Amino acid sequence: MDKMSLQREEIEKVYGKISPFELKDKLISLAAESNKSGTHSLLDAGRGNPNWIAATPREAFFTFGQFAVSESRRVWNEGDLGGMPEKEGIAQRFKQYINKNSSAPGAEHLKRIINYGITMKGFDPDEWIYELADGIIGDNYPMPDRMLRHIEKVVNDYLIQELCYNEPLEGMFRTFAVEGATAGMCYVFDSLIANNMLSKGDKIAIMTPVFTPYLEIPHLPRYSFEVVNISANEVDEQGNRTWQYPDSEIEKLRDKSIKALCIVNPSNPPSVAMKPESVKLLKNIVDQDNPDLMIISDDVYSTFVDGFRSLMADLPYNTIGVYSYSKYFGVTGWRLGTIAIYEDNVFDKLLKEQDEDKKERARRRYSGLSTNPDRIKFVDRIVADSRQVALNHTAGLSTPQQVQMAFFSLFAITDRENKYKNLTKNICRRRQKLLFEGLGLEVKKDQYSAAYYTQFDLLQWASQNYSEDFAKYLKDNYKTVDILIRLAEHSSIVLLDGNGFNGPEWSVRISLANLCDESYSKIGKVLHDVMEGYVEEWTENYKLRIS
Repeated sequence: MDKMSLQREEIEKVYGKISPFELKDKLISLAAESNKSGTHSLLDAGRGNPNWIAATPREAFFTFGQFAVSESRRVWNEGDLGGMPEKEGIAQRFKQYINKNSSAPGAEHLKRIINYGITMKGFDPDEWIYELADGIIGDNYPMPDRMLRHIEKVVNDYLIQELCYNEPLEGMFRTFAVEGATAGMCYVFDSLIANNMLSKGDKIAIMTPVFTPYLEIPHLPRYSFEVVNISANEVDEQGNRTWQYPDSEIEKLRDKSIKALCIVNPSNPPSVAMKPESVKLLKNIVDQDNPDLMIISDDVYSTFVDGFRSLMADLPYNTIGVYSYSKYFGVTGWRLGTIAIYEDNVFDKLLKEQDEDKKERARRRYSGLSTNPDRIKFVDRIVADSRQVALNHTAGLSTPQQVQMAFFSLFAITDRENKYKNLTKNICRRRQKLLFEGLGLEVKKDQYSAAYYTQFDLLQWASQNYSEDFAKYLKDNYKTVDILIRLAEHSSIVLLDGNGFNGPEWSVRISLANLCDESYSKIGKVLHDVMEGYVEEWTENYKLRIS
């Protein structure tokens, strides 16, 4: 058996048993092996990182870095060695530096960043600029460990702008800067377990389809949660999936034994935000039946939906907001994310109401941090738990990462006309249109769609565009993996299996962010041709049966 046959056999064997991301890597290997002659370019539409970056805030970041190094050398300049920046008078020195280097890349944006802190937030100029300069140099441990003081305030402004749709709440969010949303997920689950707010075997709900770690983490031996799926299986009058949650699914959350709810909003892979009617029903359920429900909302795709409003805004008391900068700013490699919890929240309430046994276990766990561990808030417990408590003094996201996070946040805040946001949204929607044109379909307008991914149901397409008989033939004789293999082997196109996200069995996920525009026309056309090949095969078999 040749190498390609072995690869095909292995893919068929592991299909449905491993993560779709692991399956993707095997499809890439198959595509590379079958395309040694270089006939096709590899088109990997499986990864979610975009092929654009926010250039201006990066330019400002590196220009400010040069200022910070000059501040270090001002203090101590001995060959390759510099000193630590000094606070006193740094604002005046920055003003002189930026005037002298006004043509440096990102200089104008840099001035807007500094001015926002001074004029809009009322920061002391020396304190503000020193925090950024010392932070970008990275010569000190993060202090406070949860997040640098000034940076937390501007990041919160950004989160309110993008997640609460410019309707700030009466209270404040307490924010923890973390190494991307994936780290945020791990930290939250770990702390819920460490504080006995969730225990092995507890019942949690997950809104599906969903990013695969949310499916995999609950079943790890450490957690072993009982999982209730809240399925986005609503269909419209034409029988098309809307990727919204029917009321009957959301009603499952009236069960008080469900302790936590995980949601990616807008969803991954359907890439659709929860409609307001569903949010209203969820609020009613929490108010009437499940007031202690703990909600974890991952809002990474929020910026791609017009007028998006997070559950953090509508259910701030119950919700932990997890956010990543990676998709919007093209910054997956920087690992920038946040965990945000409203100052008045159900998590702190549940800690106070625990029985004495659980409180005593927590006291022993956090005794090295405070003489009164009961008063440590849940968000600060997450920080400590992120470093196994004992290493709490070294907790916190690296300070250069926090400075870059602040620069991205202030770039979005000061972009009053949303020029960058409109650029990114238009890229995704343009590519979605090209993909569907290649498929021979029209894109249905959906005000809740982020268009960052599309989850495409091949069986539904077969039924609607050909016939129920053809759809049955396809289902009876093939699996989705057969189509994924054919795409990889013959056209070097790699897509993800939607079933691995707990989506429909015959669905595929296509990222609309990480390839050039013309690639989506090709993917659509090739996928259409592959399906036509199955139609021809079915037609031929039908002719043979009746002859």
